[in-house]
Amino acid sequence: MKASTIIKVINGIGLLLVVCIFALPFVWMISTSFKSLGETLTFPPKWIPNQLLWENFAKAWNSGPFLTYITNSIIVSISILILQFATIIPAAYAFARYRFKGNRFFFGLTMITLMIPTQLIFLPVYLQMSKWGLLDTLWALILPFASSAFGIFLLRQTFKQVPEELLEAARLDGASEWKIIFKIMVPMAKPTLVTFGLFSFITHWNDYFWPLVMTTSDVARTLPLGITMLREVEGGAAWNIIMAGNMMLVLPILIVFFFAQRQIIQAFVYTGVK
Repeated sequence: MKASTIIKVINGIGLLLVVCIFALPFVWMISTSFKSLGETLTFPPKWIPNQLLWENFAKAWNSGPFLTYITNSIIVSISILILQFATIIPAAYAFARYRFKGNRFFFGLTMITLMIPTQLIFLPVYLQMSKWGLLDTLWALILPFASSAFGIFLLRQTFKQVPEELLEAARLDGASEWKIIFKIMVPMAKPTLVTFGLFSFITHWNDYFWPLVMTTSDVARTLPLGITMLREVEGGAAWNIIMAGNMMLVLPILIVFFFAQRQIIQAFVYTGVK
């Protein structure tokens, strides 16, 4: 057997192992969401339930105001995304295409914020939200994330790939800077924007810490907090109900990823993040 064939076989086995490591927990979650409570406690564990119990999803849904949780999660995630697009696009364009005094300094300052964990700054932000009277509202979950240093970095790398001659030709035709941004730069950066949008949506859709800190009632709570409350269903940790709730949490992410996967691949092929 040729050495190249052996290497391909080893690589294939390695990739299969990696897929199994990441896929098995997800498969277990799906399996458990359809089991009875007794089947979740059996040992050795059963991968295939004797009967598919669709009522687990109904129990999870009826255990609390899940429609409110889902609505809040959608509003928060999409609002954050809109505000981030409104801030990172002009910021990335300025850093990529303008040579002004302090360009590198301010870009470096922006990148430093990536090293600051959210848990380190939540207290001053919490106090500010309290001062503005925004605690236990959706605004407290949206405003602190109105911009993204990672988004600025990712989009700047894409904007730097656009030939300067193309922009000069547009300026000679009388195009304003805003027209250049939205008619040339943004369409060419579509894969990057979709990729960042997916990352941002997943991050804030799954965010548990910030809603836990900023909300005190079901009025402003999001879906991850609602899932944690499923531990009290039927007086204990009913893992089949909890996993059914987790399925409702994961499903929108899978749908978004399914439609955005081609754009994600194009983004990394085109930008070649360096």
